[in-house]
Amino acid sequence: MKILILGSGGREHALAWKISQSDLCEGLFVAPGNGGTAEIAINLSLEVNDKPGILDTVVRLGIDLLVIGPEDPLVNGVVDFLKKESKLKDLLVVGPSAAGALLEGSKDFAKKFMLKYGIPTADAEIFTKADLVAGKQFLAGLTPPYVLKADGLAGGKGVIITKDRQEAEESLEKLLRGQFGPSSENVLIEEFLDGIELSVFVLTDGDSYVILPEAKDYKRIGEGDTGPNTGGMGAVSPVSFADAHFMKKVEDKIVAPTIKGIKSEGFDYHGFVFFGLIKVGEEPMVIEYNVRMGDPETEVVMPRIKSDIVPLLVATARGELSDVSVTFEENAAATVVLVSNGYPGSYETGESIKIASNNDQSIIPFHAGTAQEGHNLLTKGGRVLAITGLGNHLTEALANSYRGVDFVKCKGINYRTDIGFDLAK
Repeated sequence: MKILILGSGGREHALAWKISQSDLCEGLFVAPGNGGTAEIAINLSLEVNDKPGILDTVVRLGIDLLVIGPEDPLVNGVVDFLKKESKLKDLLVVGPSAAGALLEGSKDFAKKFMLKYGIPTADAEIFTKADLVAGKQFLAGLTPPYVLKADGLAGGKGVIITKDRQEAEESLEKLLRGQFGPSSENVLIEEFLDGIELSVFVLTDGDSYVILPEAKDYKRIGEGDTGPNTGGMGAVSPVSFADAHFMKKVEDKIVAPTIKGIKSEGFDYHGFVFFGLIKVGEEPMVIEYNVRMGDPETEVVMPRIKSDIVPLLVATARGELSDVSVTFEENAAATVVLVSNGYPGSYETGESIKIASNNDQSIIPFHAGTAQEGHNLLTKGGRVLAITGLGNHLTEALANSYRGVDFVKCKGINYRTDIGFDLAK
């Protein structure tokens, strides 16, 4: 079958890498893709929110399966748009409708959904620009640290956590003044949960579900989880503190009620659910939902899926997920993200990248913000590469990942040197 992946990051390269290994994949396209996807698929000059362009491309190329990587087109209703087209009645789509995508598109909507279906999460209230005084009063009644979240999509950067109330109040003002445009017109102020975070991923057809390998990502730019939030500086899988007993709680208290809620709400939901969780004591609680795979978590989850992923995606799109099985590798995976100098603030692009060739199957360089221009590979984004290492255990996987970092030569590249060390002790 012919398969099209929408997106251009490390997540999409990892999905393409896994899909390309399937005997069912006759042709693989990525739009717009990056320098890495260009090596294993055909990149298309097509933006992820160009609905008419996507429609034309699917028809012109005879695409059988569409996998939507990022959140923007999902929240913007690309699935709804395509499913209304009679000429695409046979197209299989992995991704939820706009109604289902609100689980990520609105923190307020997600919080109300969790409360409705009894899913454990932090207490919170939503505030608008007109509620600024009330928002500050609410902050005054909280025990620090203070957690503020832009209601809408903010590229993984719309969360502020501070112990200083004055800073929290100033952050609230900045958010409501439009720090993230329409995404922060509403701001969620949330109770701080003290614990350790992890990410759990599920494929669902809106009724049945399959839980994929869990992961832990590292969001802050600096060593020891310091500095501003980023889209993610690295990730590991499996997660040592997420044992079978804990994961049973995750399934019973969070995953199953969420899928039941999706079904009860009548969402057209055929795709991924990303559960951003925190372990508080011995109990799991939801920090946030995403409606797609995470990045850089996909770069450690995909290498741990042993099964052919295409039948799994097809069954998800067809509503036949209960009919397929999936197996996982017993190995560990770790990824270290290389970022442009200045990220997550302003940064320059266009720097030359050289990756030493190697045949080591335990090191996989996934591209994120790269572009192939002629024979030159150049930086194009803040997060440039995710170097994934595989091993029999996490210590070995991390060693391979950092060994792979040494294969990359690029001016001004930065990375954290402590990814996974808290779990590999």
